[in-house]
Amino acid sequence: MPSIHQTLRLAERRLAEVDPVIGGLIARYGPCQLAARRREPFQVLCASIVSQQISSRAADAILARITAAFGERGRIRPERLAEASTEALRACGLSHSKARWLQHLGAATASGALDFARLRAMDDESAIAQLDALPGIGRWTAEMFLIFALHRLDIFAMDDLGLRRGVDTLYGNGRRLSDARTLKITRTWAPYRSVASWYLWRLADPDTQTWD
Repeated sequence: MPSIHQTLRLAERRLAEVDPVIGGLIARYGPCQLAARRREPFQVLCASIVSQQISSRAADAILARITAAFGERGRIRPERLAEASTEALRACGLSHSKARWLQHLGAATASGALDFARLRAMDDESAIAQLDALPGIGRWTAEMFLIFALHRLDIFAMDDLGLRRGVDTLYGNGRRLSDARTLKITRTWAPYRSVASWYLWRLADPDTQTWD
């Protein structure tokens, strides 16, 4: 079985063949770095909840406090989150809602209700549905998790503003394209829509750190 890095090189060649527009982005930005860092799934979900609607600097500071209070060896422990009081979590800088969401995530993981091995074995839509059912994790967050934590290579997040703006710029001369038109364009990239998305994020902001 090819490695993820070998698969990404194959994806780049395939995308360049089927869509010269994406091929131009590949030539411009170089090799896709989706697998540049290996991340633990639970840590990724914790970070996704903490970082919602706040700056990356603020999120990093809050995560550092949570890790110090409820972690071991630099990793947040799910059982410690499950047992944490709302007040203790809020003292780290979290809102009441985010504190409750982290408690729920910790409890679901510690109990095995959320099993990352089982999640890896699921198809994309089943995994998204299970994650979407968790408080504080919507479809977009679930899709980002599948792309960056599980390295699923065929996902295009229709609700991602950066991706939609990129498609509009490249294929609509900046005009807002319909969902149907956007889906028709992105189907061309299957089974490597996640890889094409990575290049669209670079177009939106070359220095973007969206999850990767």
